[in-house]
Amino acid sequence: MTLPGLLIAAVISTLYGAAFHVWQGGGPRRLLLYLPASWVGFALGQAVGMLIGLRFLMIGPVNWGLATVGSALALLAAWWLARVEKKPEGPRRRPPIVRR
Repeated sequence: MTLPGLLIAAVISTLYGAAFHVWQGGGPRRLLLYLPASWVGFALGQAVGMLIGLRFLMIGPVNWGLATVGSALALLAAWWLARVEKKPEGPRRRPPIVRR
């Protein structure tokens, strides 16, 4: 892949990760999770497209269609793995009062 192709891929995958973060919310830690997930998914989608020879929505050397699918799958996997389920808290009880 050429340098302009790498730059296009980096910009698009970064936009996907940032947009997903804005949509799902979360702090900086979630952004640091979603950006690399988007980059890796985009690269894997591009690689799969090159390996199987499927060209779908090409932007120069970037297989934008399959790379987008890879990025979306990676972002969904990251979101699913990062879900934190909180245990419901019952009513707080005060410690018993000891009288002397």
